[in-house]
Amino acid sequence: MASIVQNSHNTKADNGGQNYSFALTVLTSLFFMWGFITCLNDILIPHLKAVFTLNYTQVMLIQFSFFTAYALVSLPSGMLVEKVGYKSGIVIGLITAGIGCLLFYPAASYQSYIMFLIALFILASGITLLQVAANPYVAILGKSDTASSRLNLTQAFNSLGTTIAPYFGALIILSVAVKTAEDFKSMNADQITAYKLTEAGAVQVPYLGLAASLFVIATIFAVIKLPKIVAADVASSNGNGSFDHHHDNAWRYKHLVLGAVAIFVYVGGEVSIGSFLVNYIGQPFIAGLNEADAGKYVSFYWGGAMVGRFIGSAVQRKIKPGKVLAFNSFIASILVVISMLTFGNVAMWSILAVGLFNSIMFPTIFTLAIDGLGKHTGQASGILCTAIVGGAILPVVQGFFADNIGIHHAFFIPVLCYMYIAYYGIKGHKPSFLKA
Repeated sequence: MASIVQNSHNTKADNGGQNYSFALTVLTSLFFMWGFITCLNDILIPHLKAVFTLNYTQVMLIQFSFFTAYALVSLPSGMLVEKVGYKSGIVIGLITAGIGCLLFYPAASYQSYIMFLIALFILASGITLLQVAANPYVAILGKSDTASSRLNLTQAFNSLGTTIAPYFGALIILSVAVKTAEDFKSMNADQITAYKLTEAGAVQVPYLGLAASLFVIATIFAVIKLPKIVAADVASSNGNGSFDHHHDNAWRYKHLVLGAVAIFVYVGGEVSIGSFLVNYIGQPFIAGLNEADAGKYVSFYWGGAMVGRFIGSAVQRKIKPGKVLAFNSFIASILVVISMLTFGNVAMWSILAVGLFNSIMFPTIFTLAIDGLGKHTGQASGILCTAIVGGAILPVVQGFFADNIGIHHAFFIPVLCYMYIAYYGIKGHKPSFLKA
């Protein structure tokens, strides 16, 4: 994928004299949009769970369909971007995501859960292409020693999207009270038809709006000019320069492989928590809130990630990213354990506080994993984005345990995830090579 970052100005990534402010600004809009869309899944889950009368394992197919796209589409996306260029890749990704949003209209009209899952897969395929192109581009768009800080800053706007989405979704989608079989017995045919139209519109309207926004952004990206960077010129943040000459394949670099595992468990853990929050907060032994009110509290979880990323962007200019990653992972695991062992407000606010410490994990793991890989950066990005499939698998695993041991104690899954991430921050991220 190095060809997507050819430098028409012969300017290297570490040239501090180059002004990349405009490029970073427009790229930030992408981070906001895919954060907003991804987090709406947390609102779709309780809504569709009630509409289609699903158990926790079945409803987690929403996240499975969405994040499976990362496993299937990331590496092909890398090859596509290599052929057409990063800007064209971004435009194609935006259009694909927009088409996925449009498919929510017939899915809601026909009341088809399968159609919803297909629409989510197509939507996520577009977002996957955006991630494959945008994450490494931001990382190399400037000095290598501030790559983690820079990606944290743009990811903060991703978190702004995830913060706004639950509140927006709770107002628009969860505000429609789902009827039970007993409710329908007391309704005539006209009332049932009117209700179904209202319930369908609760999903159709917001996703039609998202489709329009994605198509507008795609048009903007099609006409603007962005700087081009030579990936092979990217230096290691440890000051030793690029060491991409040791192997001809990114898979031979141990810190990348371990980083891919860290991305897998991080996304899996974060999504598992977010996916269960509405139902968890609604439990009588936690807060006993209805879905619409509980959905608004999800914004605190994602809002914490936004605040933490702004803070982390500054902190990581003073403290090594690996140390910050390990610290945040330990605290996150402790908070989840506290929530599992307590009830009421303590359990609710401790699980919501995890978002603050999740904040710097993805961008920090990502930049540590591609550190010094130079010409292998494109392949490494595809590998890391493929690992986001953790968001498809681990929520289903947690759903299985929620159905069998209860939602309260099923949160042991994220605890295990955070413990591995702490290891990566302490030792696993240090550049090393796998034996041939």
